[in-house]
Amino acid sequence: MDRERLIFLHHCEGLTWNQLKSIVAADPELKSVFSMDICRLRMSFRLSEQTAKRLYQHMKQYNSTYIMKNLMRHSISAVTIFDKDYPPLLKSIYDPPWVLYGKGDWTVLNRDKMISVVGTRNPSKQGKQALQKVLEPLIDDNWIVISGLAKGIDTFAHELSVQNNALTAAVLGSGLLQIYPRENRDLAKKISEQGIVISEFSPQVTPKRWHFPLRNRIISGLSRATLVAEARTKSGSLITADQALEQGRDVFAIPGSILEECANGTNFLIQNGAKLVMSAEDIQNESF
Repeated sequence: MDRERLIFLHHCEGLTWNQLKSIVAADPELKSVFSMDICRLRMSFRLSEQTAKRLYQHMKQYNSTYIMKNLMRHSISAVTIFDKDYPPLLKSIYDPPWVLYGKGDWTVLNRDKMISVVGTRNPSKQGKQALQKVLEPLIDDNWIVISGLAKGIDTFAHELSVQNNALTAAVLGSGLLQIYPRENRDLAKKISEQGIVISEFSPQVTPKRWHFPLRNRIISGLSRATLVAEARTKSGSLITADQALEQGRDVFAIPGSILEECANGTNFLIQNGAKLVMSAEDIQNESF
């Protein structure tokens, strides 16, 4: 497998995980794909006419040298699923990203003590205090906090790590040159200096609604356990918890007041088998 060709194809906007899987399966060395016309691309890899045209134009307009130099110019490194630096736990999920782009230290994602943290974008004061009570002892014990850089709980979890000079990892739903939300650009820079910021989307890709469920499977897939801190019953946090369970990972939840809407989701998770967490020890005492 030529890793630069894989990274080049991965840059083709609109090419899905399954479509790239079809290409890799039919053309493991990624050689013949570059000599195909639109008709052959469509027939060989079962692509739609629109996708085949987009891929053909991408291959004619750019080349792998241009792509790799562009990554280097922005201090972005790329790791393919075939590389030794690829996060080992993530490789075991059903649909691991073919390529990850990162700014920071990749070894952060190869630690024993890692916890994924998700929650509402509008946490209560009590919710943040509860998360701080649980998370700070873990951070002091050199646990790596993984989250999604979103507003609310994600931001708070990353900030706790940064403030305590600890490593943390942020997973984006956009490219690394299109940080979202924009107000977290400075935080993303600090995380890259004190951990790593990663994305499966090529650097210039802007955030889209459907990117975030994809991002969530990476957040849960990077660690053996996901901690949910305040979530409504219909939320991305519960999607992440479901994905963690599908991946065979543990799910922890911090309980909340039955009077708080933002605790309904976490309480629901506990009712349905998530492990109730009241202290860091509840997580530390588990054998993953």
